[in-house]
Amino acid sequence: MMKSISIKEAAQIVSGKLIGDENLRLSGIASLSDATSKDISFAVNERLKEKVERSKAGAFLLPENWPNEINKPAILVKDPYLGYALLAQYFFDKPFEKKGIHQSAVIGKGCEISENVSIGPNVVIGNNVKIEGLVTIHPGVVIGNNCKIGEGSEIFPNVVIYEGCRIGKRVRIHGGAVIGADGFGYAQGPHGMVKIPQVGTVIIEDDVEIGANSTIDRAAFGETRIGKGTKIDNLVMIAHNCQIGAHCAIVSQVGISGSTKVGSGVMLAGQVGIVGHIEIGDGVKVGAKSGVPNSVPAGQIVSGIPAMPHRKWLRVINSMKRLPELIKDVRNIKKALERLQKDDK
Repeated sequence: MMKSISIKEAAQIVSGKLIGDENLRLSGIASLSDATSKDISFAVNERLKEKVERSKAGAFLLPENWPNEINKPAILVKDPYLGYALLAQYFFDKPFEKKGIHQSAVIGKGCEISENVSIGPNVVIGNNVKIEGLVTIHPGVVIGNNCKIGEGSEIFPNVVIYEGCRIGKRVRIHGGAVIGADGFGYAQGPHGMVKIPQVGTVIIEDDVEIGANSTIDRAAFGETRIGKGTKIDNLVMIAHNCQIGAHCAIVSQVGISGSTKVGSGVMLAGQVGIVGHIEIGDGVKVGAKSGVPNSVPAGQIVSGIPAMPHRKWLRVINSMKRLPELIKDVRNIKKALERLQKDDK
């Protein structure tokens, strides 16, 4: 069913200043190029002013310092991108749909499953599992013994949650993710690698989102923990005994080695690699493709291989571009010195 909202109500949702007809009704949110007269669209900065002028949107979310005259209803906000997210949630958020337990699901012994759940076809749930209300478990999910799934969580198709893992409230785990597989722990023996049993667990705190085909390994002892509100992209690997703080953003193809501690509010860009047994302080930002071999103090911005202060890395990159010329110059200088030495003789 299509939702409808007045622009006045929209302004209240995003805590913005309304300009224009407060009774205008909106039925969706769309990009500047795709929006119709029934949609609201947004621009994050004034560089998009020409697209705003050409857009057919009925209204706009714009920065509060928008420099141009606006000939359509608009909402001025401090952060249009955040405003877009809030309105998109209103228009597109799907309410929980209670479907009960599908007849093909396999449920183990001693489980505590709320009546207010939706468990799809071919789900396999082990023994002594606790599933709270408003939980949706999509087809093909496997949940091991002694797990707990918190209220309002959604587990997408073909996720595997190993034995003893605890999933908090309102957690979203996307297709193909694996939670609680063995950590990569081996000792070198005289006849090859000797496996170290991985007997710990994984704890996912409330409001975490985990992307498709990401993996979070169980601890050797104790726990691997993902902090409240952290968002993990697709294809991320988090090894055993890692401690990830609250409200972090971990982008696609990041790899974090074992026993690493990541503080709160940390941002790891795509393909970052972090060695084990180090600490990344609160609020650190690590640029894409960086390799982090040492602990990073709180608040720093680092990039590169090995990771270093971001501005220094930019200078290194610019120097690398000039390396062919520098090498040529050094060769010419060496030849000139050789000629001077011959002349002196």
